[in-house]
Amino acid sequence: MKIFKTLNNNVAVVLDEQGQEKIVMGKGICFKKKTGDDIPKEVIDKTFFLSESEANNKFQVLIQDVPMEHIAIGEEIITEAKLRLGNKLNDMIYISLIDHVHTSIVRFLEGVTVKNVLLWDIRRFYKDEFQTGLWALDLIEEKCKVRLPEDEAGFIALHLANAQMNEEKMHNMYEITRIMQEVVNIVKYFFHIEFDEDDVYYYRFITHLKFFAKRLTEHKTYEEDDSDGLWEIIKEKYPDAYRCVEKITTFIQKKYEYHLSREEQLYLTIHIERVINKTCR
Repeated sequence: MKIFKTLNNNVAVVLDEQGQEKIVMGKGICFKKKTGDDIPKEVIDKTFFLSESEANNKFQVLIQDVPMEHIAIGEEIITEAKLRLGNKLNDMIYISLIDHVHTSIVRFLEGVTVKNVLLWDIRRFYKDEFQTGLWALDLIEEKCKVRLPEDEAGFIALHLANAQMNEEKMHNMYEITRIMQEVVNIVKYFFHIEFDEDDVYYYRFITHLKFFAKRLTEHKTYEEDDSDGLWEIIKEKYPDAYRCVEKITTFIQKKYEYHLSREEQLYLTIHIERVINKTCR
């Protein structure tokens, strides 16, 4: 591989046989080398290929200021997450997660810890991502000999959830999680129940809420469909779930100035009926 650009002593942008840009990393691989020189494959420890140009450019900037050890840890967490979650993660995860791993380690060593106020909800709504976050804490402890608090597993989980929804801005996931929490609480108090969080219907309900909350934060809504006939059937068949959705609709309208379309209310009613019916058996 020929050097296209050196980023520092340990990192270079290279062009492969197809002329594609890749980022390679290895201890001292750019020492006394210049653009156009070859880098033997055997001295390369890590290779990154980010197809999204914006992510690729940002990663090139980030990687110059982050220690190789932290980059390698972040990359290992992302690889594990892809195996565990079975989803394609947005390329921006290489920037957001590696930067978070680096800053959280540095903060901890400086005696600074950040409280994750959504930790309890992250455990409920992003179970697989949170378990991956706990695994990441073990990896960081093994590699860096520091044990980060569980709050950091929650932050890592949000980064992973974010990357699955193709969102770049982390604050969206905080808002999405808060909206989910609010809707779940309305349903719980309306029906006076506790959910079985391992139940498949609860999982489907939470999945629907994630995408509903995402649309709300983006001010998008379902297109109104000619579903008057089905709507009347659903209202009559599931009166309690429908009344609960009326409360949710009113709450969302008042707090977020977002109008739930009839289509959205219909699907929400169906999901609530399913999860309630299963929980109350």
